[in-house]
Amino acid sequence: MRNVLLVFIALALASCSTPAEVTMMTFQGPAFGTTYNIKVFTDKEDGLEKGIDQVIYQVNKSVSTYLYESDISKINRGDSSVKVDTIFKEVFRISEMVFTSSNGYFDPTVGTLRNAYGFGEGEEKLELTPEKLDSLREFVGFRKVKILADGTVKKEHPSIYLDFNAVAKGYGIDLLGNFLESKNINNYIIELGGEILAKGKNITRDKLWTAGVETIDSKVENRTFAALVELNNQGMAGSGNYRKYRIDSLTGNKYVHTINPLTGMAEASDVTSATVIAPTCALADAYATAFMAMGLTRSKEVISQTEGVAAYLTFIEDANTTGIYVSQNFTDKMLK
Repeated sequence: MRNVLLVFIALALASCSTPAEVTMMTFQGPAFGTTYNIKVFTDKEDGLEKGIDQVIYQVNKSVSTYLYESDISKINRGDSSVKVDTIFKEVFRISEMVFTSSNGYFDPTVGTLRNAYGFGEGEEKLELTPEKLDSLREFVGFRKVKILADGTVKKEHPSIYLDFNAVAKGYGIDLLGNFLESKNINNYIIELGGEILAKGKNITRDKLWTAGVETIDSKVENRTFAALVELNNQGMAGSGNYRKYRIDSLTGNKYVHTINPLTGMAEASDVTSATVIAPTCALADAYATAFMAMGLTRSKEVISQTEGVAAYLTFIEDANTTGIYVSQNFTDKMLK
């Protein structure tokens, strides 16, 4: 799992009271290789826990590369008979949209390269020569994959490896939100692996839900925050290279977990962390990954051209200087 920069802010409830007809309920459990924390305001539980588990199961069955019998794992092994479900199609559609708007910097077909660098499935293969890297790049390119009318997936090369992990978790969170709303729950916050979807408000405090942007030097055991934001029916996700990397034991080279699809390199751009707010958690998830690969200048261009996408980026200016870029629509959400 990639590093994220978001932490759910638990709000103090003692100073206010919840209306008698609704109660704040909390649900916690494992999901997508991490854990979830869901707070909802409702007048009845109505089998919510079972429904949450079912959503998680369906997402895993469709697009989890960590499950051997998932649809995506079968497709990655070369099974061309798999007919994908709505979840797969929607994750594919969102990926295609962000692939296009990022000019190819977001590309789920980098899975082969991610595995080769040791950030995905299988054995670590960090001893990559330029020749090996060039041969693997043949299997990268989102335009080389299509979903056919009958629901099967066509790959230009059998070795193309699809990896939706940079969008599937966010989409799974969105589906959890859809499930809650199908139960007439419109005031909730979902935190899963540091990514967040917030709808309605915290009724107890009669305010919008609040989330925090973690500082780069924050410790796992003692979180600190660079900013607090209010989320108004939005998703929030982040990515960063400052915690997750691998060292080649033979060469001593350091590889960050962001893969540049255009060069095939596991290389750091000048952006060191990206926190994104978007209309859905899937979009926030995908764009946070894209901005890490794109670098500051290209990211600012995409942010300015993409409606509803706000970002908080940290970056390296030179060897000894770091900077922060905050888009105006992100600043507008920050608590003063």
